Amino acid sequence: MSGKLDLNGFAADLLKIRKSHVRIQPVKNDAQRFIEDMLQLLFPHFTEHVYYSPDEIESKLLLLRRNLKNILISLNLETSLVDDVASSFMSKIPEINTKLWLDADTIYKGDPAAESIDEVILAYPGFFAIAIYRLAHELYELSVPILPRIMTEYAHQKSGVDINPGARIGNAFFIDHGTGVVIGETAVIGDNVKIYQGVTLGAISVNKKLSNTKRHPTIEDSVIIYSQAVILGGETIIGHDSIIGGNVWLTESVPAYSVVYHKSEVKVRNSENYNEPINFVI
Repeated sequence: MSGKLDLNGFAADLLKIRKSHVRIQPVKNDAQRFIEDMLQLLFPHFTEHVYYSPDEIESKLLLLRRNLKNILISLNLETSLVDDVASSFMSKIPEINTKLWLDADTIYKGDPAAESIDEVILAYPGFFAIAIYRLAHELYELSVPILPRIMTEYAHQKSGVDINPGARIGNAFFIDHGTGVVIGETAVIGDNVKIYQGVTLGAISVNKKLSNTKRHPTIEDSVIIYSQAVILGGETIIGHDSIIGGNVWLTESVPAYSVVYHKSEVKVRNSENYNEPINFVI
């Protein structure tokens, strides 16, 4: 019968692939649990658990360190590096915590619709994505394979915000609404930057040979980028205190204090003598 699946042959092919594959234990679920455990520790908003002493929190940190080590081992990270990487990452947690509370405060103060920092932490997809990015970025800086990307893709699935863990993002970062935001691996973002939904900080070329070059733009301090703006290119620099309007397409640098926008054309219709600009039938 035409199109019939050769189960035996297919099974043999799959077995050959699996035998040739360097085995990595299933880490996706472990990575997601690690993220959730970390956020529950840093923010009481995400858990009903109550800690009564510093010793209890210290014990939780040690448990998280152990869990991270197990994930690193499952990723086939060199055994001699596992302890150092886990310890280095955990030593960064106080700094990450400080940055995240500053991010939350910045979003609260910058959004008239936000009634409290608690609301930002619990309900804002932009903050959720930033929180996971900041954790993943530290692992990226430690050259941990796969795990940082799994973490930020989890944030992407949950929030609609796609931040590559390699991006370098300064303090007091604000993503408003969030859906459709894309920030590429080599993007550099300064302090006090605010971006809206649908913004892309991308590359002009996707040539694989450029993987080790800066492909994504630099956004200097105190820049606002409105919705659906697309800024491309590793040499593109948006000068500090600039405003980039919605739907702008940029592949070249702009100086500090610039305002970039599309000028809309308004035509007033006259019912007696007006030709519709678009003719279509549904």
